[in-house]
Amino acid sequence: MAKIAVIGAGFSGLSAAAYLAEAGHEVHLFEKNAAIGGRARQLKTDNGYTFDMGPSWYWMPEVFENFFQDFGLKVTDFYQLELLDPGFEMVFSGEEKLKIPADYKMLGNLFDSLEKEGSSKLDAFMEEAKYKYNEGMLRLAYMPGDSILEFANIKLLKSAMKMQVFSSFSKHVRKYFSNSKLIALMEFPVLFLGAMPQDTPALYSLMNYAGLKLGTWYPKGGFSKVVEAMQNVALSRHVQFYFDCPVEKIITKNDKVSSIKTKNGLIDFDAVIASADYHHVENDLLEKQSKNYDENYWQKKTFAPSCLIFYVGIKKKLSKLLHHTLFFDEDMWQHAKDIYKNPQWPAKPLFYACCSSRTDADVAPTGHENLFLLMPIAAGLVGDDETTLEKYFEIMMSRLSLHIGEPILPFIDYKKSYCVADFKMDYNAYKGNAYGLANTLNQTAILKPKMRNKKIKNLFYAGQLTVPGPGVPPSIISGKIAAELLIKQLNA
Repeated sequence: MAKIAVIGAGFSGLSAAAYLAEAGHEVHLFEKNAAIGGRARQLKTDNGYTFDMGPSWYWMPEVFENFFQDFGLKVTDFYQLELLDPGFEMVFSGEEKLKIPADYKMLGNLFDSLEKEGSSKLDAFMEEAKYKYNEGMLRLAYMPGDSILEFANIKLLKSAMKMQVFSSFSKHVRKYFSNSKLIALMEFPVLFLGAMPQDTPALYSLMNYAGLKLGTWYPKGGFSKVVEAMQNVALSRHVQFYFDCPVEKIITKNDKVSSIKTKNGLIDFDAVIASADYHHVENDLLEKQSKNYDENYWQKKTFAPSCLIFYVGIKKKLSKLLHHTLFFDEDMWQHAKDIYKNPQWPAKPLFYACCSSRTDADVAPTGHENLFLLMPIAAGLVGDDETTLEKYFEIMMSRLSLHIGEPILPFIDYKKSYCVADFKMDYNAYKGNAYGLANTLNQTAILKPKMRNKKIKNLFYAGQLTVPGPGVPPSIISGKIAAELLIKQLNA
C-alpha cells in the first residue's frame, strides 16, 4: 500500500482519489479552498439563493454512470436527473428564436423547417457523430496520450482517422448544413468551450451527439450533487480530505517525490497526482529543473476562454425564460475573433443565461429566480475592473429583458460578479482560463501536455490542461487515467 497525495478537489482530483483508494492505497486529498468541487463549487447566499458557480450543462451521461459503476454504484444512488425539454433556447438577431426539443423526431422537424432535407442531413451528421462519441468519449478518451505508439494497433489507427482528429469542425458542419442558425447550433459548444470552429477537430461533433441526441440533463439540486456524490465515494474508501490547505511545495529527492509542504509542515508521500492547474504546479510547486515545460511552451498554447460570470437573484418569476438560453443575437464570428485572434473585450458579445430555478424550486426563495450569466472572453484579458464588468452586466440584462419582454433590473436582490482575476485567485488558473486548453488541431490527444512528469518518476498530472481535455466528463476521465498510470507504476 502506498501513501499518495492528490492536489485539488475538482472533478479530476476526486476521481483520481477514489480510484487510488479503491485500489487499496492510503490517499490524502489537499484543497486550497474551503469546499470541494473546484470550478463546480456552490454559492449559497444569506437570502436563500443557491448557485452552481461553474458547470451547468450535464451532457455525456454515460461518463458519469461509468464512474459510479466502477465502484459498484449508480447515479441514482446519489442524485436524480431530469431531462430538460426544450433542452435549451437560442436567441438570434431580430428576436428570432430556436427552442431545441429533447425529442429527436421533433428536432428533425425543426431542421426540416429551416433547411431542405434538414432531417436527413441531421441523421447523416449524427450517424458520424455517434461513432465519434462511442469511440472517442467511451474508448479513446481513456488513453493516456503518452505516445503515438498508443495508436500502433491498426484498428485503433483506422478508428482515429475515421474520427477526423485532424479535420476542421467548421468545414465538417458546412458539409451538411448551410442555414446560419443550424450552423450556429452545431458550432456553439466548441465556440463556448474551446476554440474557433475552423481550428477545432471535426472529432468534436461528438458533442453535438451528446447534447442533441442524448439530451441535456439537470441533476436535481445542481452540479454540487455530482461533486458530493464523488466525495462520498472517496470517503467510503477512506480518502482523507484537507480543506483551506494549499500545497506550497512538492519536495523531490533522487528524481522522486519525497514529501509535500503545506501550512501544517512537511508530509512524506510515496507519490503525487497533481490535479491543480498544470502551469501552477510546474511554476510554483516544483523546482525549475523538475518541470516538464518552460514558460515559452505555455505562452505558445491556445487556451479556451475565460469568462465573465454574474450570479443574480431576482425577486419575481421570469416565466418566459428557459433553464438554458444562448444569446446569438450579435455577430458570432466577431466575438470569436475577440477571444481567439485579437484578444480584447468584445463590443457586441454573445452570452449564455442559466435559470436553474425554472427546473428546481429549491435553488431560490419562493417566487424568486436564480440567474447565472456567462460571457466568454479571452484568457489573460486585463481590465476586469468594476466599471468594465458593470458595462457588460447592463448589456446582458438589457438583451435578456428584451427577450422575455419584461424589466429585470428593478427586481434584483442579489448580485455577484466573477471574472479573470477570480479564476486566478481561486484556482491558480493560468491566464485566468475557465476551461483549460482549447481543443485545437494542434492540441489534441498526444499533443496535449503529458500526464507523466518526465523527470520525477512518481508525479502525475490530471485535469483540464492534459488529456482528454476541458469539460466535466473529460476531467472525470482524466482522474481515472492518472490513477491507473500511477497504480500500474506502483505494481511494477
